[in-house]
Amino acid sequence: MSEKNSKQPPKIIAQNKRAKFDYFLEEKFEAGLVLEGWEVKALRAGKAQLTDSYVIFKDGEAWLLGSQITPLPTTSTHVVADPQRTRKLLLKGKEIDHMQGAAEQKGYSVLCTSLYWKKHMVKAEIALGKGKANRDKRDTIKEREWNIQKQRVLRVNNR
Repeated sequence: MSEKNSKQPPKIIAQNKRAKFDYFLEEKFEAGLVLEGWEVKALRAGKAQLTDSYVIFKDGEAWLLGSQITPLPTTSTHVVADPQRTRKLLLKGKEIDHMQGAAEQKGYSVLCTSLYWKKHMVKAEIALGKGKANRDKRDTIKEREWNIQKQRVLRVNNR
């Protein structure tokens, strides 16, 4: 079987795990990113953080704010590198209109949940999320702890 036909899972660069805890994530979209050369090199080294990142819409375009790509000391010597610069997202017009309408009317937030490689390009997973109340967050914690406890019991019984 040739390499071109085999389907490999995308290699994840960075994830926003906090988004899954703070929001009910409903619809997900894939977007391209407009990056500079030093940013691509830093992403290959895994120097990205998405903890406080979110998407805004301006003039019919989507922009990623709050993401941080730390420049490598070797590649950013000749360029003034801004690690938290606003990056343009490449989406279809219908997707932008849909997300913008949901964010303005229905009380959704548009978040970046992960960055990953798809072939040789960097893609961002964008999700519409509705904020969780504190009780919902407690339920999430209880469910996670129950799943961990269940795995421990299963491991002990299988020995």
